Amino acid sequence: MTELDTSPHPKRPEFRNINAFTDLPGYRLPLAGLVSILHRISGAIMFVLLPFIIWMFDVSVSSEISFDRFKRVFNVGLPLSRESLVPGWFMKLVALVLIWAFMHHLIAGLRHLWMDVSHEAVTKSFGKSSAAAALAFSIGLTAVFGAKLFGAY
Repeated sequence: MTELDTSPHPKRPEFRNINAFTDLPGYRLPLAGLVSILHRISGAIMFVLLPFIIWMFDVSVSSEISFDRFKRVFNVGLPLSRESLVPGWFMKLVALVLIWAFMHHLIAGLRHLWMDVSHEAVTKSFGKSSAAAALAFSIGLTAVFGAKLFGAY
């Protein structure tokens, strides 16, 4: 026969009303959860910036004159009127955010697909290591493409 465990267990805390200001700052999100949230954020950024993507593609491939205008927007800025100008560094920053969103969404999406295809890869240790690799690759590729965007090479 089995004996019942009668040792007293410490009472676990009960959370009925979670206060976002006191409870959530102490919560440690696992790395896989952070990658998952960033995957959703990167998808939302790409969706919101879709008109900018379409404009960049249209202006860059229409003609040589429009491509010169495209380059001028990133080097000088985007004239909104005679008095106001969106600076070129801001346009490059928006493009850099878009590059990060695409790179992260692609790599994190491949990570999710790999975990869906190979069910034996769904472990806590693989989730942590693949999340770290996804973050490292996306940040590394963003740095490489960002250096090209800002004229480092």
